[in-house]
Amino acid sequence: MAEIALFHPSLGVTPGVTDAANRLRGAGHHVRVVDQYGGQVFADYGEADAFVQQIGFPALMRKALDAVADLADGFLAMGFSNGGGMATYVALQRPIAAAILCSGALPLHMIGADAWPAGVPVQLHATVDDPRKPAGNVESVMRSVNEAGADAEYIQYPGSGHLFTDESLPDEYDQAATDRFWQRVLAFCQRHGR
Repeated sequence: MAEIALFHPSLGVTPGVTDAANRLRGAGHHVRVVDQYGGQVFADYGEADAFVQQIGFPALMRKALDAVADLADGFLAMGFSNGGGMATYVALQRPIAAAILCSGALPLHMIGADAWPAGVPVQLHATVDDPRKPAGNVESVMRSVNEAGADAEYIQYPGSGHLFTDESLPDEYDQAATDRFWQRVLAFCQRHGR
Protein backbone atom coordinates (compact mmCIF):
# COMPACT_ATOMS: atom_id res chain seq x y z
CA MET A 1 0.00 0.00 0.00
CA ALA A 2 1.21 3.47 -0.88
CA GLU A 3 0.24 7.04 -0.06
CA ILE A 4 -0.11 8.80 -3.42
CA ALA A 5 -0.39 12.50 -4.23
CA LEU A 6 -2.12 12.76 -7.62
CA PHE A 7 -1.74 15.97 -9.67
CA HIS A 8 -4.12 16.85 -12.50
CA PRO A 9 -3.36 18.01 -16.06
CA SER A 10 -3.85 21.57 -17.29
CA LEU A 11 -7.52 20.69 -17.95
CA GLY A 12 -8.15 20.24 -14.22
CA VAL A 13 -9.58 17.27 -12.34
CA THR A 14 -11.10 15.55 -15.35
CA PRO A 15 -13.06 12.29 -15.20
CA GLY A 16 -9.79 10.60 -16.15
CA VAL A 17 -8.13 11.89 -12.99
CA THR A 18 -11.08 10.73 -10.89
CA ASP A 19 -10.89 7.33 -12.58
CA ALA A 20 -7.16 7.15 -11.86
CA ALA A 21 -7.76 7.90 -8.19
CA ASN A 22 -10.48 5.25 -8.03
CA ARG A 23 -8.26 2.62 -9.67
CA LEU A 24 -5.45 3.35 -7.24
CA ARG A 25 -7.81 3.22 -4.27
CA GLY A 26 -9.28 -0.01 -5.59
CA ALA A 27 -5.77 -1.48 -5.44
CA GLY A 28 -5.57 -0.54 -1.76
CA HIS A 29 -3.64 2.73 -1.99
CA HIS A 30 -4.46 5.99 -0.21
CA VAL A 31 -4.83 8.78 -2.76
CA ARG A 32 -4.92 12.55 -2.36
CA VAL A 33 -6.18 14.26 -5.50
CA VAL A 34 -4.61 17.71 -5.50
CA ASP A 35 -7.06 20.14 -7.11
CA GLN A 36 -5.10 23.28 -7.90
CA TYR A 37 -8.05 24.93 -9.66
CA GLY A 38 -10.70 24.74 -6.93
CA GLY A 39 -12.99 22.57 -9.02
CA GLN A 40 -12.62 24.38 -12.35
CA VAL A 41 -12.28 22.04 -15.35
CA PHE A 42 -11.57 22.93 -18.99
CA ALA A 43 -12.59 21.11 -22.15
CA ASP A 44 -10.10 22.92 -24.37
CA TYR A 45 -6.30 22.87 -24.08
CA GLY A 46 -5.97 26.45 -25.33
CA GLU A 47 -8.24 27.79 -22.58
CA ALA A 48 -6.54 25.59 -20.00
CA ASP A 49 -3.08 26.73 -21.05
CA ALA A 50 -4.16 30.38 -20.86
CA PHE A 51 -5.49 29.77 -17.34
CA VAL A 52 -2.19 28.14 -16.32
CA GLN A 53 -0.28 31.13 -17.69
CA GLN A 54 -2.57 33.49 -15.79
CA ILE A 55 -1.89 31.70 -12.49
CA GLY A 56 1.79 31.13 -13.30
CA PHE A 57 3.96 28.10 -12.67
CA PRO A 58 5.56 29.48 -9.48
CA ALA A 59 2.12 29.84 -7.88
CA LEU A 60 1.05 26.39 -9.05
CA MET A 61 4.23 24.84 -7.68
CA ARG A 62 3.65 26.52 -4.32
CA LYS A 63 0.08 25.19 -4.30
CA ALA A 64 1.36 21.70 -5.12
CA LEU A 65 3.82 21.76 -2.25
CA ASP A 66 1.30 23.22 0.19
CA ALA A 67 -1.20 20.50 -0.71
CA VAL A 68 1.15 17.73 0.44
CA ALA A 69 2.63 19.53 3.46
CA ASP A 70 0.91 17.22 5.92
CA LEU A 71 1.78 13.95 4.15
CA ALA A 72 4.47 11.86 5.82
CA ASP A 73 7.75 11.49 3.93
CA GLY A 74 7.89 8.52 1.60
CA PHE A 75 4.71 9.08 -0.42
CA LEU A 76 4.51 8.65 -4.19
CA ALA A 77 4.04 11.69 -6.45
CA MET A 78 2.01 11.06 -9.62
CA GLY A 79 0.89 13.54 -12.23
CA PHE A 80 -0.74 13.76 -15.64
CA SER A 81 0.64 16.26 -18.17
CA ASN A 82 1.06 19.57 -16.31
CA GLY A 83 0.63 17.51 -13.15
CA GLY A 84 3.81 15.65 -14.12
CA GLY A 85 5.64 18.94 -13.68
CA MET A 86 3.98 19.42 -10.30
CA ALA A 87 4.96 15.88 -9.25
CA THR A 88 8.53 16.59 -10.36
CA TYR A 89 8.66 19.79 -8.32
CA VAL A 90 7.30 18.05 -5.23
CA ALA A 91 9.90 15.28 -5.67
CA LEU A 92 12.62 17.91 -5.56
CA GLN A 93 11.25 19.50 -2.38
CA ARG A 94 10.09 16.53 -0.29
CA PRO A 95 11.55 13.08 0.46
CA ILE A 96 9.33 10.84 -1.69
CA ALA A 97 9.54 7.12 -2.46
CA ALA A 98 8.99 7.37 -6.23
CA ALA A 99 7.39 9.42 -9.01
CA ILE A 100 5.05 8.51 -11.85
CA LEU A 101 4.99 11.04 -14.68
CA CYS A 102 2.20 10.52 -17.21
CA SER A 103 2.23 12.47 -20.48
CA GLY A 104 4.37 15.14 -18.88
CA ALA A 105 8.02 15.44 -17.89
CA LEU A 106 9.70 18.69 -16.92
CA PRO A 107 13.50 18.97 -17.22
CA LEU A 108 15.00 19.97 -13.89
CA HIS A 109 16.72 23.10 -15.18
CA MET A 110 13.28 24.53 -16.05
CA ILE A 111 12.42 24.63 -12.35
CA GLY A 112 15.83 25.75 -11.16
CA ALA A 113 17.10 22.38 -9.92
CA ASP A 114 20.51 20.85 -10.52
CA ALA A 115 19.93 17.22 -9.58
CA TRP A 116 17.26 14.61 -9.02
CA PRO A 117 17.02 13.23 -5.46
CA ALA A 118 19.39 10.30 -4.95
CA GLY A 119 17.86 6.88 -5.40
CA VAL A 120 14.27 8.01 -6.18
CA PRO A 121 12.92 5.93 -9.10
CA VAL A 122 10.65 7.29 -11.80
CA GLN A 123 8.23 5.72 -14.23
CA LEU A 124 7.38 7.82 -17.29
CA HIS A 125 4.50 7.17 -19.71
CA ALA A 126 3.62 8.78 -23.05
CA THR A 127 2.33 7.95 -26.50
CA VAL A 128 4.89 7.84 -29.28
CA ASP A 129 3.36 10.72 -31.25
CA ASP A 130 1.96 12.88 -28.44
CA PRO A 131 1.76 16.36 -30.00
CA ARG A 132 2.08 18.02 -26.57
CA LYS A 133 5.33 16.25 -25.70
CA PRO A 134 8.24 18.71 -26.09
CA ALA A 135 11.23 17.14 -27.77
CA GLY A 136 13.93 16.07 -25.34
CA ASN A 137 11.98 16.55 -22.10
CA VAL A 138 11.59 12.86 -21.25
CA GLU A 139 15.19 12.12 -22.13
CA SER A 140 16.40 14.99 -19.95
CA VAL A 141 14.42 13.73 -16.95
CA MET A 142 15.66 10.17 -17.50
CA ARG A 143 19.26 11.38 -17.57
CA SER A 144 18.77 13.30 -14.32
CA VAL A 145 17.22 10.29 -12.59
CA ASN A 146 19.95 7.92 -13.80
CA GLU A 147 22.67 10.36 -12.73
CA ALA A 148 21.13 10.27 -9.24
CA GLY A 149 21.59 6.49 -9.13
CA ALA A 150 17.91 5.66 -9.62
CA ASP A 151 15.92 3.75 -12.21
CA ALA A 152 14.04 5.69 -14.88
CA GLU A 153 11.60 3.49 -16.79
CA TYR A 154 10.12 5.03 -19.95
CA ILE A 155 7.08 3.28 -21.38
CA GLN A 156 5.79 4.40 -24.75
CA TYR A 157 2.42 3.53 -26.25
CA PRO A 158 1.33 3.54 -29.89
CA GLY A 159 -0.75 6.51 -30.95
CA SER A 160 -0.91 10.25 -30.45
CA GLY A 161 -3.34 10.79 -27.58
CA HIS A 162 -1.97 13.12 -24.93
CA LEU A 163 -4.22 12.07 -22.05
CA PHE A 164 -4.70 8.62 -23.55
CA THR A 165 -6.03 7.06 -20.33
CA ASP A 166 -8.94 9.52 -20.01
CA GLU A 167 -12.12 7.95 -21.41
CA SER A 168 -13.87 11.32 -21.30
CA LEU A 169 -11.56 12.48 -24.12
CA PRO A 170 -12.62 10.19 -27.01
CA ASP A 171 -10.17 11.71 -29.50
CA GLU A 172 -7.26 10.79 -27.21
CA TYR A 173 -8.42 7.72 -25.28
CA ASP A 174 -6.91 4.32 -26.08
CA GLN A 175 -8.32 1.29 -24.25
CA ALA A 176 -5.43 -1.08 -25.00
CA ALA A 177 -2.82 1.48 -23.97
CA THR A 178 -4.82 2.29 -20.83
CA ASP A 179 -4.93 -1.37 -19.82
CA ARG A 180 -1.17 -1.68 -20.30
CA PHE A 181 -0.58 1.62 -18.48
CA TRP A 182 -2.47 0.49 -15.39
CA GLN A 183 -0.71 -2.86 -15.26
CA ARG A 184 2.61 -1.01 -15.19
CA VAL A 185 1.55 1.73 -12.78
CA LEU A 186 -0.05 -0.60 -10.25
CA ALA A 187 3.00 -2.89 -10.27
CA PHE A 188 5.25 0.16 -9.75
CA CYS A 189 3.12 1.40 -6.85
CA GLN A 190 3.21 -2.06 -5.29
CA ARG A 191 7.02 -2.14 -5.52
CA HIS A 192 7.56 1.32 -4.06
CA GLY A 193 4.72 1.64 -1.55
CA ARG A 194 5.33 1.13 2.15
